[in-house]
Amino acid sequence: MSSLSIPYEKAGVPLHDQPPSVDAPTSSSRLWTWASPITFRYSRFMSWRKNTLGLTNPGKIEDLQKEVKSTHLTNFIFDGARADLTKGLSMNPAFQVTHSFSLASQTNPSQYNFGAIFASNKVFMQGNVDHEGNISSRFNYGWTPSSVTKMQAQIASSPVGHSMLQVEQDHQGSDYSWNLKTVNPSPTDLSGLYVGSYLQSVTKNLALGCETLYHSALLPGQPSDFSTSFLAKYAAKEWIATAQLQPAGILQATYWHKLGEKLEVAADLQVIVSPFRRDAVATVGARYNLRTATFRAQLDSSGKVSALLEQQLAPTFAFLVAGEIDHVKTTSKVGVGIMIESNSLQAEETGLPSPSPY
Repeated sequence: MSSLSIPYEKAGVPLHDQPPSVDAPTSSSRLWTWASPITFRYSRFMSWRKNTLGLTNPGKIEDLQKEVKSTHLTNFIFDGARADLTKGLSMNPAFQVTHSFSLASQTNPSQYNFGAIFASNKVFMQGNVDHEGNISSRFNYGWTPSSVTKMQAQIASSPVGHSMLQVEQDHQGSDYSWNLKTVNPSPTDLSGLYVGSYLQSVTKNLALGCETLYHSALLPGQPSDFSTSFLAKYAAKEWIATAQLQPAGILQATYWHKLGEKLEVAADLQVIVSPFRRDAVATVGARYNLRTATFRAQLDSSGKVSALLEQQLAPTFAFLVAGEIDHVKTTSKVGVGIMIESNSLQAEETGLPSPSPY
């Protein structure tokens, strides 16, 4: 063996005085030498973004207006009579079934719905079937706490009904969120609806993003639809403001403010400015959380006044009263409902202490 093959550190030569290696550079070493300035600057940029800017995750894109929707009555108002009976069959994993009844509604026919929910640390499954045979289901699988695959399906019992399949992937990074979604995709001609959205925190409070929609033509000769919306969210300590600018001159802006531990207020403004239509609707609402009740009230610029009271009369029994008055159309709606929860579990299964025999 020649002296050149003897390691210099064994020969007593300091590392900083060693000559460069005489080995011929490999393709991987040349690639690393070319890419090292880029990787160095990228590492410096990521370190500066994390340590200096202090960016946080902006939240899920589908939850951009979550606080406003939980304050307003859009997803809670009802009329007629309704009853929800829920029975818990297991705590870990969670498994429960629900029987829902609705009667004498002015807008919807009377119906019965049976639903079941199963939830564990990674899996969430929900299924519903009504008295006409319409089926809807949801399935979520969490690969990691920040990456979730979701599927939704709806099967209509009649040919004129709307059947639907939706598949999406949701991911939340340290300071960003993105979502990919497809609705009724066809593997043969790739027709369907495709949506991609991205939301990035640019400061501690401000996040900006966009959502792109592509609707492939169902029939030959029909034009495909391609559009992009822009999103903005500003989250302070006690208030959140959002804005969404959609194609064709549609703007939606929301504002939510927590005035105290029990009181929340929210406002929503939708503006349409297009060559064919000019319209605007403003909605304000409040939510007041009492010790055993929740009261919501809402007023919009179209003349509608709505209110909903949910009174918890017992740990497993709640009574609901809803009302809406349309001053422009001179119409009104009233709804009453009950929610009953029960379980067939023993005390040790629910985690509660067993009652004393004395």
